[in-house]
Amino acid sequence: MKNIRIIPRLDIKGPNVVKPVNTEALRVMGKPQEMAQRYYQDGADELLYLDIVASLYQRSIDFDLLKSVVENIFIPVTVGGGIRSVQDIDNILRCGADKVAINTYAVHNPQFLKEAVERFGSQCIVLFVEVKHQSNGFNEVYTDGGREHTGKDALEWIKEALALGVGEILLTSIDRDGTRKGYDLDFIKQVNAVAQVPVVVHGGAGSFESLEAAVTQGHADALAISSILHYKETTIRDIKKYLAAHHINVRLD
Repeated sequence: MKNIRIIPRLDIKGPNVVKPVNTEALRVMGKPQEMAQRYYQDGADELLYLDIVASLYQRSIDFDLLKSVVENIFIPVTVGGGIRSVQDIDNILRCGADKVAINTYAVHNPQFLKEAVERFGSQCIVLFVEVKHQSNGFNEVYTDGGREHTGKDALEWIKEALALGVGEILLTSIDRDGTRKGYDLDFIKQVNAVAQVPVVVHGGAGSFESLEAAVTQGHADALAISSILHYKETTIRDIKKYLAAHHINVRLD
């Protein structure tokens, strides 16, 4: 069995890491440089760095801030926010990132994913999908930091992006984000049924049991975690110890 990756997620607004609940009610959690270093030292497998307002404000990410965050950590870093061109991707990679996560621009310009894959390779291009469950059973894709409707069916959009060559899926449940009520296992299973690439899940991490269920029931390849780490309710080391004790492969120091 492959190792399950534990990936702290840093939501960036301005110079700070913030923690949304259902993409709203932002609370400042700290400086990204300090938090990234702490998670790196605690055994994170990767780091997820998302400027959650760049697309909304139609601007690029702060490249100087990104450089200052990644310069002293030596694990893969995925960066998203405001990506609208191959030059944006190139700039992010030159800052030290390993992968880019693309949501808003790709939804409106799907062929951009194909262009990015051809230029940088599928292993570099992550489809970032923010999903909200509607009352009629429809799982809708949202953009601009989870604020804008698209009318797109999330599963069909993921299938389309996979056909364009993306190498990983980053799946966020808007409904579960910040709630600690557990991941959306039903939808994760639906995505894994069609995806032949790794699926990273985010939104709802709470108890250790909820993390275990995302792997054993949802078949997630990686767990992106924010609230319970940011509020210091647990540590990456303790999460890994629990998962290892329950026969889930993780990288232990």
